Amino acid sequence: MTDSRQAIGTRAVHAGEAIDDQSALTQARALEPPLVLSSAYNLGTAEQAAAAFRGENELYIYGRWRNPSVEALERKLADLESAEAAVATASGMAAVTGALLSSLRAGDHVVAPWSCYGETSRLLREHLPKFGIETTFVDGSQVEAYAAALQANTRLLYAETPSNPVLKICDLEGLAVLAHRQGAQLVCDNTFATPIHQRPIELGADIVLHSMTKALGGHGDAIGGVICGTRSRVHEASELVVKGFGGVLAPFNAFLIARGVRTLSLRQRAASASALELAHWLGRHPAVSHVHYPGLESHPGHPVAARQMEGFGALLSFELRSGLEAGKRVLESVELIEHAVSLGDVRSLITHPASTTASTMPADTRRRADISDGLLRLSVGIEAIEDLRQDLAQALSSCER
Repeated sequence: MTDSRQAIGTRAVHAGEAIDDQSALTQARALEPPLVLSSAYNLGTAEQAAAAFRGENELYIYGRWRNPSVEALERKLADLESAEAAVATASGMAAVTGALLSSLRAGDHVVAPWSCYGETSRLLREHLPKFGIETTFVDGSQVEAYAAALQANTRLLYAETPSNPVLKICDLEGLAVLAHRQGAQLVCDNTFATPIHQRPIELGADIVLHSMTKALGGHGDAIGGVICGTRSRVHEASELVVKGFGGVLAPFNAFLIARGVRTLSLRQRAASASALELAHWLGRHPAVSHVHYPGLESHPGHPVAARQMEGFGALLSFELRSGLEAGKRVLESVELIEHAVSLGDVRSLITHPASTTASTMPADTRRRADISDGLLRLSVGIEAIEDLRQDLAQALSSCER
């Protein structure tokens, strides 16, 4: 059993995994929650089946609707994010899409930051207008910019903090006050921070979402997403994106991600400590012109991050003085660090956002999001800091050739 007084690292291990003595699946009192792969379940009597479809009992019906292994993970994430409930989805983008489409209707307006994940930006910029939903993009680090963009039909403020890939910080408490005064909702992507470092619902957010593919899973072997919030909001999202659109998380992926979450606190704190040390070191390197990391006092969002975060995360990005060609040489010179997309892995990963994860953004949008051609994003893993620093040093020496 867990409660809110326990440390979040303890809750990451135990939350959502209480044994139900009435369940035939757990009669052996196994410490590991069982992996249930069945796509359908025995419905009992005809009346029990009909009642189940009316929502009058708790029978499992079909794997797209409910699954015990997935529900154990959902309970764990709801606990860690201080939410009433959570629904797991097939991917992080399924979570983003589900959270937005279940909150909005034709004619609604969204305010969102220029600096956010490329596919999220594309969803807001290209796809939602097809449903009659418009978005105004602003500097996400300024509550005043959100306020200036409000319209009579604004129903949702979207935040991503720290943002992908330049680690901008949104003031969640300020945005929550603004959203609720407007009669709107605040939705926050908490993938970079994880609940170890930041819990947006405690700061006033209405919905929190994650790409569980990243730090929550942590081992690069399972894709998934999650939406956390009130029971009613989560139910609406589940009805749309899981039952309606079919964005269901596979039970085996839920099993793998839940296993990863148990070590989340240890992994995240270790990787974040290394990220801070590397940010300081990169800031002194002659090949680097600028480092984006909210743990640095020079970062414009540092005061807000220090107030709303417990640690600053395992992601950083940095600008090379020599631009794009130097960046290519660094990517092709790293030996220990992997040149790959994704983030939050036990392995350190490096990528060039302008040509990969942000490549769907028009050039003007990338400029407004401060994604330059010389920007590299580094997801710090759990390798020894001295080995990571040595690998970066030899790769950055290629900039001098």
